[in-house]
Amino acid sequence: MSALCPTEFLSRARAVGPTLARHAAEGRGQYRLAKKSLDAMREAGFFRLMQPARWGGFELPPPLVYEVEMIVGESDMSAAWVLGVGGVVAWLMALFDARAGDDVWGGDPGAILCCALRRSGVATPVAGGYRLSGRWSYASGCDHAGWAALGALRATDEPRPEDHLLVLVPRENFEIVDCWRAPGLQATGSNDIVVKDAFVPAHRVVRMIDNLNCVGPGLSTHRAAIYRLPFGQVFAAGVSVAAVGALRAMLDAFVKAAGERKRVGAALADDPDAQLACAEAEGAIDMARMIVRRNFGEMADFAARGEITPIPARLLYKYQLSTITRACRDAALKILEFSGTAGLSAAHPFSRLMADITAAKQHVTNQTALHGRDLGWSTLGLPERMDFML
Repeated sequence: MSALCPTEFLSRARAVGPTLARHAAEGRGQYRLAKKSLDAMREAGFFRLMQPARWGGFELPPPLVYEVEMIVGESDMSAAWVLGVGGVVAWLMALFDARAGDDVWGGDPGAILCCALRRSGVATPVAGGYRLSGRWSYASGCDHAGWAALGALRATDEPRPEDHLLVLVPRENFEIVDCWRAPGLQATGSNDIVVKDAFVPAHRVVRMIDNLNCVGPGLSTHRAAIYRLPFGQVFAAGVSVAAVGALRAMLDAFVKAAGERKRVGAALADDPDAQLACAEAEGAIDMARMIVRRNFGEMADFAARGEITPIPARLLYKYQLSTITRACRDAALKILEFSGTAGLSAAHPFSRLMADITAAKQHVTNQTALHGRDLGWSTLGLPERMDFML
């Protein structure tokens, strides 16, 4: 555990903001984070916030880590997104056999990880582990990652829940297909990863059902309560809160512009509907923070008592996390509308931030209707459905 005051990282997030903003356009142009942006976050220790202390991590509580991500998102939402994903995978390493973490950080304590969780690979059992092959999409930050955690299905005629795996592979075992071209979150570098018949030792493999049940071989080594939280919840927050920072940036830019612009002959700041748009944005930002703090606080209480967060509670939490990006998108759209034609200009951030938030909303974790149906299904007492990401 770090001797630093945890809130020091909030100050660091503010301090690196100008660097991230200055190099954001470079990242968008090359469809991956600018090296100086990545280096600034790495040097600030952001990728180590939830990393186990065994390898120099800070083991900070997730709500504080997500606050850092939100602040980073005010300067560059793509940087926040990459941080959110990379930070969660560093947390996930606590569930693997400790030898896996030694492999990752033993030679490079600052190594960054990426992930692609969809079961797009086939893991064929062999002596000592598996042979892995497959192609995975949307591996955000993979250009800067030394390792990747990839979803795979154990080769078998009749797959069972126990056959759904997450496997860890080093950079030399995967190729990157430079195919990420999107109007939003452009600098996330969410390219495809290809693995061709790579050997993966057994200690670099965990079962998704164990992640669901909050167990894993690494937990005998890593005893901090944050590693007893459900992986699906930690991941979901990591890909939802970046939008909060982007909405804050959009609102701040709008407030500044409103004092300078007129709309139909009157000051924009005097328009009641513009005032309402600002209020709704403030409300969405505050509600996001409350959801994260309340839900992770409750899950932390379960973990402190040695209990596993119940599935009904997780369904509610997952649904609520999915509403964060939707609320940010809806509030951002109103701001964009009131910014007028000038809001489309590259001189202003409105349309760019709108594209970033909309891109985040497309992620399956942020599909509110999907998770709402799952919650409603449970509320109505229908048979439980398997979702490893709760």
